[in-house]
Amino acid sequence: MILRFRLLLLVLSVSIASCGVYGLKGISIPNDVSTYFVDDIVRGVPDLPVDIHILFGESLRRKVREQSRLKLDENEPDIVFLGTITAYRIIPVAPREGNTTNLNRLEMGIKIEYVNYLNEEDNWVKSFSAFQDFDSNADFVSLEDDLNDAIIDDIMERVFNDAFTNW
Repeated sequence: MILRFRLLLLVLSVSIASCGVYGLKGISIPNDVSTYFVDDIVRGVPDLPVDIHILFGESLRRKVREQSRLKLDENEPDIVFLGTITAYRIIPVAPREGNTTNLNRLEMGIKIEYVNYLNEEDNWVKSFSAFQDFDSNADFVSLEDDLNDAIIDDIMERVFNDAFTNW
């Protein structure tokens, strides 16, 4: 019985290793892709928080570093991410009597270009957006960092999935 189990494990290991892609948590990265680079994110709209473009870039770098086998390479990467922030706004979403609102929404958008130098058919440019609602009576300044983090995490999860999963 133990011998059959070991044989089954060996067969599965060989099958997985020979399929030609890196697979973990649904990630699908071809074996020949080993390096990445995230270029500085461009501030594409006025009146952004001072460091928001840095937060976007660092979030994507961290995500790729921690959830893939790829290594950072600033000189000759196999894949590159380029980004431009396209939206950062607060809009009212729950009007109430008296020309005021109960809820406001912080909305962010970013355009990401994914460049795969080893396989140009995988290249894409996509826009991503996300939002977080908050009480209109709350102090936005005290909430802003947490709202930004939640929105950026949501967007970067979708960017990562679009780049590295075959859903």
